[in-house]
Amino acid sequence: MSIVHPSGIEEFKKIIKEKPKVVVDFFATWCGPCIRIAPIYKKFAETYPEVTFVKVDIDEESEIAQDCKIRAMPTFKFYKDGELHKSFEGASQEKLEETIKEL
Repeated sequence: MSIVHPSGIEEFKKIIKEKPKVVVDFFATWCGPCIRIAPIYKKFAETYPEVTFVKVDIDEESEIAQDCKIRAMPTFKFYKDGELHKSFEGASQEKLEETIKEL
């Protein structure tokens, strides 16, 4: 499954509402930890096809970042059936996979 890059807050909210399991990676192109975790995130997107993986560039999509109250990068948010299930900040591969499995 490919990673979804929503353009605009409406498309972002539609994905959260319509998909049963969603993982969102809030990142910045200039963020070192974001760059390091990106290939791992991509691998998880291939490993867990039942989950929708989304990436939001906080500089390009600042409205989404503000709406989701993003303060640090990377921030991962996990949605289940349209509701925020969990979130954490930082590039922990173990925590990311553990939380994906929880969904």
